[in-house]
Formats: sequence, C-alpha cells, structure tokens
Amino acid sequence: MIPSPPSLSYRPLFTLPVIVAALGYFVDVYDLLLFNIVRVPSLKDLGLDEKQVSVIGGTVLNWQQAGLLLGGVLWGILGDKRGRLSVLFGSIITYSLANIACGFVQDADTYAVLRFVAGLGLAGELGAGITLVSEILPKELRGYGTSLIAGVGLFGAVVAYFTVVLFDWRTTYFIGGGLGLFLLLLRVSVFESGMFLKIREQTVQRGNFWSLFTNRKRLLTYLRCMGLAVPTYFVIGILATFSNEFGKALGIAEPITPGRVVMFTYIGMAVGDLVSGPLSQWFHSRRRAIGALMTLNLVFVAVYLFAGISSLPVFYAVCVGMGFSIGYIALFLTVSAEHFGTNLRATATTSIANNVRATTLLTIPLFQSLKLSVGVIGAATIVASCCFIISFWSLATLDETYGKDLNYTES
Repeated sequence: MIPSPPSLSYRPLFTLPVIVAALGYFVDVYDLLLFNIVRVPSLKDLGLDEKQVSVIGGTVLNWQQAGLLLGGVLWGILGDKRGRLSVLFGSIITYSLANIACGFVQDADTYAVLRFVAGLGLAGELGAGITLVSEILPKELRGYGTSLIAGVGLFGAVVAYFTVVLFDWRTTYFIGGGLGLFLLLLRVSVFESGMFLKIREQTVQRGNFWSLFTNRKRLLTYLRCMGLAVPTYFVIGILATFSNEFGKALGIAEPITPGRVVMFTYIGMAVGDLVSGPLSQWFHSRRRAIGALMTLNLVFVAVYLFAGISSLPVFYAVCVGMGFSIGYIALFLTVSAEHFGTNLRATATTSIANNVRATTLLTIPLFQSLKLSVGVIGAATIVASCCFIISFWSLATLDETYGKDLNYTES
C-alpha cells in the first residue's frame, strides 16, 4: 500500500520572519506613499501655487525615486555580501530618520533632498524581505508567504491616508519615522536565511552587481523581471498621483483628492496581492497568474482613460479595480528571487524592485512633456502603451519558476 503524502502545514506562514517582513513592508509603504498623499497640502503649505505644486511635486517625487534606484543597488549588494538582516536594519534606520526630518522641512529644495535620503533607505525593505522569506519558507508555501507580506504591507497606504486626515502633514512624517524605529526593535529577534549562511562559508563570489550584465542570458532575465511590473508604477506614479488632473480632463465636477485615490488604489492592491499568490499556487504557474492580472489591468486602464467617467464614485471604484489588477507586486518579486542563485538573489531582487519603482523617473517627465501637446489623456495613453508592450513581452519570454528549488548559486 502506497502511503499518502503528508498534508501541507501552513504554520511556517505565521513565523516571526514572515510577520516582521509583512509589518516591515507595511511601514515601507506608509513612508513611501506619504509624499504622494501629502504632496499637494505640504507644498501649498510651503508657499507654492497650483502650477508649482504639479511641476515641483513631480521633481520632489523623482528625487525620492532616484534614491530608490541607487539604494536598490547598494542594499542589494550588501544583502548578498553581509546578509539579508543587515539590509533590514540599515535601511530602516535610514528612512526612519529621514522621515522624521521631513516633518521639520521649510523649503522645497530641502524637501527633495530628504525624500532622496528616505528613498535610499526605503529601497532595502521589500527586496530583502521577499528574499529572506523566499529562502526560509518551503517552496510549496512561497507564493502564499510573499502574498501575505504584500497584502498586509499594502494597507500601509490606507493607514497613511487616514493619518493625514487626522493629523497635519508634518505629524504624519513623525508617525512614519516612529513606526520605523519601533519595527527596528522587532527585527532583533528575526533569524538569518539558512541558504545565505550556507554560502557564506563557501568561496563563491557574492553580491557582484556587475555580473548581472556580463552574461547575456542573466541580463535578459533581469530586464524581463523588471518589465513584468512596469505598468504597476505607471498606475501608482501617474494615474493615481496625478488623478486630480485626470478628473479635470474627464470633466468630473467634484474635486478629486490624489491622496484618497492613492488610498483606494492601494486597497485594491492589497486585496490583489492577497489573491495573486494563492492564484499562482492554484494555477501551478507564476506566469499565468501574473498574465491574468496584467490583462485585467489593461482593461481597467482603458476604462479609466476612455470610458468617459463622469461620476466621482465610479472614478474611485475604477481606481480600486486598477489597484486590484496591479496586485502582483509580491508575486513578480517572488519570480525575480526564483530566477537568481543565492549569491546574487538579494542583489537582483532588491535592485529589480527599486528599478521598477524608479521607472517614474522616465514616465513622469515623459507624461509631463507630452501633455503639453496632446493633453493629459493623450499623454497617459502613449506612456501606458509603452509600459504594456514591455510587460507583455517580458511575460511571454520569461521562464516559469513555480516550485523551483532555490538552493543554488550563480557561476
């Protein structure tokens, strides 16, 4: 008689590393999205008019994204050289102190510098957390674990919005910094990845960022992993952040508050990320789950831009739908972690996460310049087309990684 296979235990999903990683992403999202939410009131409080709020607000956001871009490389290398936990400690100290300093800012230039430093710190949180949990959890639970991290973490945007409603924008930065320092205390009890500890005793080279570009297959894999998520930060960085401009272009009578749109978008994202991991387990395919959500995202973006929305409640509902459809952020990072060996996994995953966030360095200036000639809707359509072409090409050419053993190194 053939013995039945042992039932799968879900207890590892509720161990301290997973819980702390989820709370870490919660604080990460709170602090990262805080400027998007307080962009208009904070810049007006600094004495900027409506036109300056749009232009300078985009510039400050790009400084933050530049910090993410640089930090993604620095923290990723450190994660493979010194360990996943060293990144989690160092990054949280950096962005917590920077956010507290934002509460004292008095001019836009200083604001931009501090958001750069905050972005630099925030760059280490998600990639290192996903890498650590992917290596700790059994491969049968990997999709559930990273989905749980994102689902819990993305509600940080919701809390950020209500914090802004209840307090002035300066206080919200103090709260964000305080949450980060509190999280630092929880991190003390988290243990390091066994896979990393194993290769640390070997002579294999770790954290060589440039090796991602010296091998053609590895480089294409790296670019394809990035390409999967390009539409996500088009939705967040343009459609949600500049939603007040889209509301005027669509002729919606009621004024639209970008902070509220960001909140609704992230509610949808949190639900989407909770669904996407189990969906990939059900499909036994990461690619099919991401493809389904990516297609749904294309539909919602088309509705947002071309359906002639004239009602504020409908507009918000579409934003929730768009958020749900880009709720594969943790899943795409899981795919990224599964594509690279243990000696390059943190370097690749952390830099990919922040390279995607930093695509707004290209999309926002392109959107801002195009809207002068083709209008807000036309500019968004052109940028969206570029994003979706890249993402569907990446999905079609990337290998399936469901159930892949991660205990290997890159040569």
